[in-house]
Amino acid sequence: MPEQPFEPERAIAGTGMGGPMDLATSEAETLEKTPGGPEGTGPAGKPRSLWSDAWRDLRRNPVFILSALVILFLVVISLWPSLIASGNPLKCDLAKAQEGSQPGHPFGYDGQGCDVYTRTVYGTRTSVTVGVLATLGVAVFGSVLGGLAGFFGGIWDSILSRLTDIFFAIPVVLGGLVLLSVVTSNTVWPVIGFMVLLGWPQISRIARGSVITAKQNDYVQAARALGASNSRLLLRHITPNAVAPVIVVATIALGTYISLEATLSYLGVGLKPPTVSWGIDISAASQYIRNAPHMLLWPAGALAITVLAFIMLGDAVRDALDPKLR
Repeated sequence: MPEQPFEPERAIAGTGMGGPMDLATSEAETLEKTPGGPEGTGPAGKPRSLWSDAWRDLRRNPVFILSALVILFLVVISLWPSLIASGNPLKCDLAKAQEGSQPGHPFGYDGQGCDVYTRTVYGTRTSVTVGVLATLGVAVFGSVLGGLAGFFGGIWDSILSRLTDIFFAIPVVLGGLVLLSVVTSNTVWPVIGFMVLLGWPQISRIARGSVITAKQNDYVQAARALGASNSRLLLRHITPNAVAPVIVVATIALGTYISLEATLSYLGVGLKPPTVSWGIDISAASQYIRNAPHMLLWPAGALAITVLAFIMLGDAVRDALDPKLR
């Protein structure tokens, strides 16, 4: 087949008016039409935010998926425990005390003849409620104090720093033994209030440092130069960019607060009967560990799985929200 002669006009016509320039324009149009766009961009080539990048990473993280499924299951059974446990956790039969697994009662009976399976399921509600409410209280209270101190600085920042040092010096368990030993209420509120009282300093310092870093950014200085008020700077520019470390610490702390509630209940100063709690059941079963280890195994196992799930979730969220770890 004869070779076709080279025709410059045809080559130029094939690429438009500018040749390479037209190719670059065509590439840009293609990238804009691509759903994902180039690295670091979203649809139509728009830059992705920290939160969209974090969500994309979390969906690909098997640790996050596994821990989220476990936590979702725990939340469901804490809201509707009767879905998987039809019995009454307070109904006991002393004739069956310390008996092992039986048909319809897979976890056996405790020292009072109560169904261990039913009490373990209903204990989820108490532990999750205490952990979630304590974490919300600590996160809100600590973030507000730390954020305001970091933003305004001066004498308020110095006072908060010294106050934080004082609370950090109080041992948590010893403080619980002293403060909760005089409480006679059987509700969860004294325990939650104690956790908020001694838990806010950590979140406060995290929020303070994050706000100090965020307020030095150029976009905050530009907004201030344009006349933005302090409230607008805090709500629109600083808080969205400073809240990520607080979320990470609070997620990990949630599992810690669940464990702390069980510890205080085990020591007899946390939740008290007839409240159903894993810590109470573990405390009652500790004296029967040789004769009836099943009484201790199931509530302790449920507590360990719950705490581990929240810690794994916090680690996954930390890895997704920290750009340095990518």
